[in-house]
Amino acid sequence: MAVLIGAALIALVIAGVRPALPRFGWSSATTLTSLVFGPGNLLAGLVIGVLLFVTAAAGAAVMGMRMGPFTRGFPVIYGLGWLSQVIAGHTTLSAYGLEYVLFALLIGLVLGHTTPLRAWFREAVQAEYFIKIGLVILGATVVFGELVGAGFIGIIQAIVVVISVWFFAFWLCRRLRVDDEFAALLSSAVSICGVSAAIAACGAIQGDRRKLSYVTSLVLVVAVPMMVVMPWIAKVTGMPDAVAGAWLGGTLDTSAAVVAAGEMISGQARNAAVVVKLSQNVLIGVAAFLLTVWWTVSKGGARQSSSGFSVIWERFPKFVLGFMAVSFLFSFALETPVVIATRPVLTAIRTAWFAMAFVCIGLETSIGELVSTDEGRPALAFLGGQAFNIVITLVMAYLLFGGVLVPTPRFGG
Repeated sequence: MAVLIGAALIALVIAGVRPALPRFGWSSATTLTSLVFGPGNLLAGLVIGVLLFVTAAAGAAVMGMRMGPFTRGFPVIYGLGWLSQVIAGHTTLSAYGLEYVLFALLIGLVLGHTTPLRAWFREAVQAEYFIKIGLVILGATVVFGELVGAGFIGIIQAIVVVISVWFFAFWLCRRLRVDDEFAALLSSAVSICGVSAAIAACGAIQGDRRKLSYVTSLVLVVAVPMMVVMPWIAKVTGMPDAVAGAWLGGTLDTSAAVVAAGEMISGQARNAAVVVKLSQNVLIGVAAFLLTVWWTVSKGGARQSSSGFSVIWERFPKFVLGFMAVSFLFSFALETPVVIATRPVLTAIRTAWFAMAFVCIGLETSIGELVSTDEGRPALAFLGGQAFNIVITLVMAYLLFGGVLVPTPRFGG
């Protein structure tokens, strides 16, 4: 159903249904009230909300959900997700790389622990449903042509870093007695691209959303000090701008933090960071596919030996195929002007789905469980994996962007 809804929304946007997009950036109470909460902006948010509600409600009806409670709850969940984007739109918070997913989680956590909101709108608290729709649409912004344009050495660094860091982090998780489900989420987040990779991994292995919430919080909290300290280290040590940018792009786990940290050094460093970050982002689909196959085979148990391919197909999350099909469509089948014209709308729609999903995750999560989770071992594993990531990425950045193995690339800025 997530694939069908994602495909329907993409088809509508390609066909020309491209509503005005709401603005979330603000710096003062004046701009907040006049721009973000202005009539025109609220109307734009309402139009997006109606579009999402119609498609989500159609899928909910097919899946047998209770439509009365779902219809009452969906606008509340959407409104809270919209609010999380407004909070993250403040210039100071945005500069520190604090993204809407963090605020969506916090809103859900606070309301879930202080009000009976979750009970009132339980039918609309559908984190997995919303996440998978968003992931299908995410494929529209992962364009293989852009990866090639980003540069061959960016691809090489991304592949080496992702593979080495993922396996090291997974090994460390097992050494610290962290369960495989947690290990897969943590390893994917620290090696590929943070929140998006964790979401994709959780869907691929049909993981516990409370663990996804935990990993997401870790990613966002750790990214803030890294965003400040790493550019300072690069400047103090006299690191070449291209090397510094490649180092930042390969280690910082949120796109906002990558851009902000690169800006603290130079335009060239920022562009190099974006190139490497883009290269790693494109690997989400490949990683999700491989992770799904591995998880299905390794966890299929006795049924695997007797059922073979049927078990893999039964357990395989279909959103992965939808994601890859959409990425292929936007990479090779559609003309470039269409891809460029549709990207802002599809990005806004995808973000809205993710914001609602993380509000739902917050509503479903117990803080007590997060605090006591495995005596802090998952957090220790994440930090260890990130430390390894910092070192191996720095080595690769010097080899590939520092003129050691290939000529030093030039980035505008």
